[in-house]
Amino acid sequence: MADMNTSIGNTERKPIRCKAAVARKAGQPLVIEEVIVAPPKAYEVRIKILCTSLCYSDITFWKLKDPPGCFPRIMGHEAVGIVESVGEGVDEIMKGDYVVPVFIADCGECKDCKSSKSNLCSKLPFKVSPWMPREETSRFTDLKGETLFHFLFVSSFCEYTVVDIAHLTKLHPQIPPNRACLLSCGVSTGIGAAWKTANVEPGSSVAIFGMGAIGLAVYYDFYWTSKVAEGARLCGATKIIAVDVNPDKFEIGKKFGVTDFINPKSCEDKSVSQIICEMTDGGADYCFECVGMSTLVEEAYASCRKGWGKTVVLGVDKPGSQLSLTSANVLCSGKTLTGALFGGLKAKSDIPILVKRYLDKEVRLDDFVSHEMKFDEINKAFNLLIEGKCLRCVLWMD
Repeated sequence: MADMNTSIGNTERKPIRCKAAVARKAGQPLVIEEVIVAPPKAYEVRIKILCTSLCYSDITFWKLKDPPGCFPRIMGHEAVGIVESVGEGVDEIMKGDYVVPVFIADCGECKDCKSSKSNLCSKLPFKVSPWMPREETSRFTDLKGETLFHFLFVSSFCEYTVVDIAHLTKLHPQIPPNRACLLSCGVSTGIGAAWKTANVEPGSSVAIFGMGAIGLAVYYDFYWTSKVAEGARLCGATKIIAVDVNPDKFEIGKKFGVTDFINPKSCEDKSVSQIICEMTDGGADYCFECVGMSTLVEEAYASCRKGWGKTVVLGVDKPGSQLSLTSANVLCSGKTLTGALFGGLKAKSDIPILVKRYLDKEVRLDDFVSHEMKFDEINKAFNLLIEGKCLRCVLWMD
């Protein structure tokens, strides 16, 4: 259960001096230092971070030397916290509320946010920006007065952060912080992809591409796949096929619902799509690409059943990557190919549902946390993530 008695102090409308892990240079260890966090402006909220978890997207952008990479920056986008103060125009939450920040906006006002057909806010569209969403300014400076850039509108590697109200969701206080933070990005995305975007039905067959590749991508691929497998399990899929070159991941994947495994290196003279089509009598009902590789998107699409097969892309590919699909194939196969930012979830309405499902012991958030550390150990956590030695690492601020 979250501690709602966390001391905040009389800091409203004042700058706060606190500790942050600052990315000063691409790929270099984060620097634990004191920073200044400005008060929230209109439609903004300043929150005291209770704990933050690491996502491989933090690693990806931490390595980027060129835009959208930029430095110095406060990374982090999976977290949970307590509202310290609110700016003008904020009326849906108040000081002391327990909240989770999300990188994708849910303004509740635009045509997309009012529709059940999309979670892509058009008032505050998603982008990898170094600023606040409503104006290109920062709420962070170091002790020398230098601007520190934001990350994905959250910047949770700091004891306090300022987040737009459209990016905040109020939580039930019964879910503990070291589990609630997982709903800020990863678990929500994976479950949402199966639940909202694919709308997997009971009895369906599912194929997931990317259970843990080689080298630095080991954790990333398994991270997304485990979440999708959990979502497929919750939706009642009876056959969940994992595709990957690392057979060791199959045993771990079973915990999240995986029933079958295909190693592309052991397929001999058949393609992965041929094998999946044989296993599922014509193709999987739903395929999920979790690596971020155009050739795998094409293979996933080929693995889908004609007529109603649906391929959902979750992996982030290199900028400019192109798909090669013939027009005739698209026309005659009748399949669907779609992307799923944040799994298609609307944060303010869907995250509370996931919280309830966790409290009802349906969503197994506990299984995803392999490590818990103090915030000061963040560089150690980064190394575990890079080396593929952890599934989920949660960092406690206090």
